[in-house]
Amino acid sequence: MGSNYSGNLGLGDNTKRSSPVQVGALTTWSTISAGAGSHSMAIKTDGTLWAWGYYYQGQLGLGESGSFTGKSSPVQVGALTNWLRISSGNYHNVSVKTDGTMWSWGQNDSGQLGVSGTYSSPIQVGGLTTWLSVACGSYHSIAVTTEGSMWAWGRNANGRLGLGDTNNRSSPVQIGALTNWATNVDSFDGGRLHSMAIKTDGTLWAWGSGDYGQLGLGNSSAVSSPNQVGALTNWLRTAAGAYAHTMATKTDGTLWTWGQNSYGKLGLGNTTEYASPKQVGSLTTWTNISAGRRYSMAFAAV
Repeated sequence: MGSNYSGNLGLGDNTKRSSPVQVGALTTWSTISAGAGSHSMAIKTDGTLWAWGYYYQGQLGLGESGSFTGKSSPVQVGALTNWLRISSGNYHNVSVKTDGTMWSWGQNDSGQLGVSGTYSSPIQVGGLTTWLSVACGSYHSIAVTTEGSMWAWGRNANGRLGLGDTNNRSSPVQIGALTNWATNVDSFDGGRLHSMAIKTDGTLWAWGSGDYGQLGLGNSSAVSSPNQVGALTNWLRTAAGAYAHTMATKTDGTLWTWGQNSYGKLGLGNTTEYASPKQVGSLTTWTNISAGRRYSMAFAAV
């Protein structure tokens, strides 16, 4: 549902929808990621990779560039069947295969691909085979390895890479020396200007721009290395919005939001900005969360 000017809904046309419409008839989709630049990537249960939507700088991975018409239905990316994880930024994507290798394609103006050059087909990032999961901000990327180390690269304004400075990186650089970052796919995320992550001890950490309180640190300051959000040890999932808000759930099933609150996207019944986590309602059955640019979505068990 939503805007569909470049076929980014995958429904075979460019007509916007205001209610959910099934993409095809298949029931074998496994993982999906919607890029902020109006394209989508998905992996099926057979390990194949698919793309559709806006085609600007090769972000669909189909070996084409400079095409602005887009693809209005899912198109398979290559013929491989070992894709495992996928995350999409504005106009770039980073993916991990079942063999632990990491691959990227699309726009690379700030080094967000982790390699030199711009690519319209997947290209391997380095030679490691221990990559486990990835998360793309608008112009930066984050990944964790099987041993629990966290790495970042791309645009670093406001310190969103967590490396203690504001210098861009064109290849993965480890954030500190710790190996206790949680490795599940929703334990870390990158927004447009900030990043969030959870450690194996259940603590929540933030870095990057805090101009709207999106770091949850009680102020609007920017920090260039991970700072702990409060002292609690029961955080489970986190999602960084494409503009400047953050969502998170705890192990008790509660939902919390903070940061920029235009259009009421924090779900708190107002448009007030908050620089510290605020509980959304009283439900204790929240499971999955997703933070967009001007909206938020979450699932609760019934």
